[in-house]
Amino acid sequence: MKHHKKQRKFGRVRKVRTALLRGLVRSLVLNEKIETTIAKAREIRPLVEQLVTLAKKDTLASQRVIASRLGNDMETSKKLHEVLAPKYKERPGGYTRITKMGTFADAKRDKAVIEFV
Repeated sequence: MKHHKKQRKFGRVRKVRTALLRGLVRSLVLNEKIETTIAKAREIRPLVEQLVTLAKKDTLASQRVIASRLGNDMETSKKLHEVLAPKYKERPGGYTRITKMGTFADAKRDKAVIEFV
């Protein structure tokens, strides 16, 4: 039974799927806007929102948790703590926006833009 198993698999094994999502989260934090498929955008949205909420706490523990979830990428975690967390200090949640863009030309997948509000 598939109770409480809502994550998408994207046709990948767990390690590859984790690397894909981690890379998408890194790109979104560094560029503040990425273009991807709707399914991938919907999958990374809660991950990014949790990271921003953790960064708002600004403790050593939160810095270590963020670094571990991003694969010890210091550039990304530094941007989360120094740029994005102060920007959303007063906002209670909902830091990202997903906008549908139509379909990719070569594949029949719907594309979307996920960006920070």
